[in-house]
Amino acid sequence: MTLDILSRWQTWVPIIALMLGIFGGLLPETLDLALVIPALVMTVLAAVYHAEVIAERVGEPYGTLVLAVAVTIIEVALIISLMLSTETPVATIVRDTVFAAVMIIITGMVGLCMLAGALQHGEQTFTRRGVSAALATLSALAVLTLVLPNFTVSAAGGAYSPSQLAFVGFVSLVLYGAFVFVQTVRHRDYFLDEIHEKILAENEAVATSGQPVEHVERAPLGVTFVLLVVALVVVVLLAKTLAPSLAQLAVMINAPVAAAGVFIAAIVLLPESLAAFRAARANRLQTSMNLALGSALASIGLTIPTLAVISIAMGWTLDLGLGNREIVLLGLSLLVCTQSFSTGRTTILQGTVHLVIFAVYLFTTIVP
Repeated sequence: MTLDILSRWQTWVPIIALMLGIFGGLLPETLDLALVIPALVMTVLAAVYHAEVIAERVGEPYGTLVLAVAVTIIEVALIISLMLSTETPVATIVRDTVFAAVMIIITGMVGLCMLAGALQHGEQTFTRRGVSAALATLSALAVLTLVLPNFTVSAAGGAYSPSQLAFVGFVSLVLYGAFVFVQTVRHRDYFLDEIHEKILAENEAVATSGQPVEHVERAPLGVTFVLLVVALVVVVLLAKTLAPSLAQLAVMINAPVAAAGVFIAAIVLLPESLAAFRAARANRLQTSMNLALGSALASIGLTIPTLAVISIAMGWTLDLGLGNREIVLLGLSLLVCTQSFSTGRTTILQGTVHLVIFAVYLFTTIVP
């Protein structure tokens, strides 16, 4: 069992990446950058894997919180690293990253899952009550954090005053906590995947019948926790190394600052995107949507409160208010999501519409 654990890439990739983060400065700059980017991506995947193992072992609702906290640490580390990569912190990087995460999820990830599942199975179903609860919470979080700052007068531009930022961070945490409680305790049945539950019931029946059941070896909980901590430390270290080069690259290719936010969000959401895509292909659209919308909620509901505390303590100003173009795209995306999920069934049409909006978002980010 020990040899099997040590042979997994999720165990040794963070350790090798840690060595790269410590001694990478001795390498030529170009080679160091070429190694840091794949190392960062693989370490993020390893961190989320270990968080998922811990979540499975400790059970709900604590498991959901472990995974969400791990992803939030990764996102916050990348954002702060980019903010500190210049002499003056970039006030819009938080807004750009959170907005990018929301758009990637509700247009790109959701659209791809719908399209892939429909191409494989024709038409897919899900529980409307769970998706509706997630969309209601997400809409409130998105408007309160990304739209309302444009219409307050206590601070200039699209920023909140320190007291406003603290209050919005608090209510964001309340909304996310209420959603997690509903999802994992009070109304857990709203979010259950009937197909997945059927598979679990069949496995339980096989286990009780005395037939051999395939056993997946897991590392001890303590070992997994240590590996998770190492992976998160490595992500922070590599992000600090990558941030200056990423800022220089954006300037070289004449890309807007918002492109950095898309890069951060894409890395953070990569593991859950893959998991959601696999679930949709397996005709488990409910699980796919739980993963997707849950990621969007955590991206706002945990990231904004964390960065609010850090920014107030550091004296930073966070420009959270979106521009007119972004507000239109956000409103259109939430409206289309509501309509796509209104019947409890999806086809290739809904997936295509979401992906078209995602393509427009990406294009207008690069060519505003």
